[in-house]
Amino acid sequence: MPLTPQSSDDFALLHASARASLPDRSRWTVLWMMGVAVLAIAAVVALVWYLNHFETEEEERRRGADALWLEQSVQFHFRRLEDDVAQLAREAALDGPGAWRRPGRGAGAEDEPSGLLWRAPGVVAARVWLAERGDDAGDVAAWYEDVARSDHNRQALATAQDIARGLRRASYAGPMRREDGSSTDRVWLVVPYFDGARPMGTYAVALAMERAVQVLLPPWFLQQQAVRLVVDGAEPLAAPQARLQPYRTVMNLPGTDLLLEVVPRGPQASSVPRLFFVVALLFLLGMLASLAALRRDFGKRQQVQQRLLAEVALRTAMERSVTIGMRAWDMEGRILYVNEAFCSMLGYSSEELRGARAPLPYWPAEQAGRLDALHRSVIREGTRPEGIEIQFQHRDGHLVDVLVHEAPLLTADGRQLGWMSSVLDISERKRAQQLAALQQEKLEASARLVAVGEVASTLAHELNQPLGALASFASGLLNRMERGSLGEDELQAVVRRMAHLAERAGGVTQRVNAFARRRELDLKRLDLVPLVRRAALSAQEAHGTAVQLALPGAPVWVQGDALLLEHLVRNLCANALDWAGHGGGPPRVEVRLQPCPADEGQVELAVADSGPGVPEAARARIFDAFFSTKEGGMGMGLAICRSIAEAHHGRILVEQDERLGGARFAARLPLAPALDLSAPSKP
Repeated sequence: MPLTPQSSDDFALLHASARASLPDRSRWTVLWMMGVAVLAIAAVVALVWYLNHFETEEEERRRGADALWLEQSVQFHFRRLEDDVAQLAREAALDGPGAWRRPGRGAGAEDEPSGLLWRAPGVVAARVWLAERGDDAGDVAAWYEDVARSDHNRQALATAQDIARGLRRASYAGPMRREDGSSTDRVWLVVPYFDGARPMGTYAVALAMERAVQVLLPPWFLQQQAVRLVVDGAEPLAAPQARLQPYRTVMNLPGTDLLLEVVPRGPQASSVPRLFFVVALLFLLGMLASLAALRRDFGKRQQVQQRLLAEVALRTAMERSVTIGMRAWDMEGRILYVNEAFCSMLGYSSEELRGARAPLPYWPAEQAGRLDALHRSVIREGTRPEGIEIQFQHRDGHLVDVLVHEAPLLTADGRQLGWMSSVLDISERKRAQQLAALQQEKLEASARLVAVGEVASTLAHELNQPLGALASFASGLLNRMERGSLGEDELQAVVRRMAHLAERAGGVTQRVNAFARRRELDLKRLDLVPLVRRAALSAQEAHGTAVQLALPGAPVWVQGDALLLEHLVRNLCANALDWAGHGGGPPRVEVRLQPCPADEGQVELAVADSGPGVPEAARARIFDAFFSTKEGGMGMGLAICRSIAEAHHGRILVEQDERLGGARFAARLPLAPALDLSAPSKP
């Protein structure tokens, strides 16, 4: 049986259970386990500190040894380079410029210097012999090019020559600078040669220091740290790890201020201490897992009890806060549980409903048979995902529209006990739907009345001219017949004209009738050029004013209804002809058919007149139904034109015409797609 709501506060029981003291034995056991855990954690912390301290000291010792090796290696190779340059200086002093032209000299020759820096490609960028007496030789242009770049270079090179001659030893100058003052990695090594006490000249070589550093460092050294040349006290590089700071060592090249910056790539820790730490950590984790298992066993009963109380408190809070009716019944249709929202919805107490069977007290008497069949179907199959809409009867007699969803009520082992129902009161929604349906019916009735009015207004607007013309022709015909001045040929012409007007009136009726009914358009691929010419000439004939046509010679194909498009052109022309004579000059109307300037996929049909134009204030409403600026106008012609253009997925605009000065109505229609001539024709 389900738990019934309790009158006492379940949250108070939960708090009281949490504050309950543990037995003495459990308390001492917990304290003992906590002490062991604290000791184990302290041992791990101490071991981590020792390993970190040990690795730091090892790293410092290794860094010191690497720095000392790097400094000694740099000094050794540059001293060897100085000896090689001194040998070349002696040869240049004795042989003069012929030393560069001697056959057999070059890389691999027996008397060629064999130092690492001399042999490595790219280190020696230039070499020059500056003789005290006689001609200079070698890359003299490179020397004087550096001298000319900046005053700093000139002073550094002059100082190096003075030191070399004065102290009779090798000297360095650099690094050289560019014209903008920025430093390069180029350094000149100047070595003097003396014949006894008499200076013979200096031998200078330009060194690419970046390349020299790359040559000096073996691969095993670069695997552990990165090295770069520091010129003019540049900022240090960032190390991969915060605790591994870069360090610098002096290159000890007299006359230069060059440093080598070494950035450790990572600690090279020994694996034995780490292995010891991993083993100790595994033992510690095992011990902590054992302590956790013991603690779990001790507190298992308290946790289960607190969880049960929390679930009871949660369910009680849900019952008090939910506004949806909840109902549970077994597989025999007997109600097992109802919540307060369900009781409030129907006006019955939980005691009255719990244990009830079909027919249930809240079933309407007139629907008892249908609800009983539905009740049995729900017990067998449940409800669909969208639920079922039915009516229940309140205790006071009024009907309540509800939406019911059913979900299986299962035991812990998956066996179904019955069904759990959620019952939602949708009476307000039903009333809102009925009110909306009533309003929709009223709107549709109003729309039908408006449509009838539009059709009547459109018919009056469109039939006014042909019927007036028919009346005029009939009156003229009667007058001529009474006077006996009408010949048979003239009679045939007048009757033929009246038949044409009657046919036109019939066409207007058909067009307006089809347009008012919003029938499907009879879309066909048609050429606008002859259609526009035919409609414009018809309007010209009706008004007696010439219409100028500017039509392309090639066909203009569109997908449209010929009847409606002809009506569009005739209406625009008739409107232009009505206003063309109000501009103060001779009436002029032009019809232009041209590509749309804003979209290559559309064609623009423009009708311009020499009338006064459309006022700026009226342009926003000129296409509205029943709005007209013409005295006695009904305001339907342009509204129909806009509807026809939009029905063909186009639009219509109004603006001032620059050439004629009056109004310019432009209808833009999409062009028909090109015919696929490669497609097979139908038999």
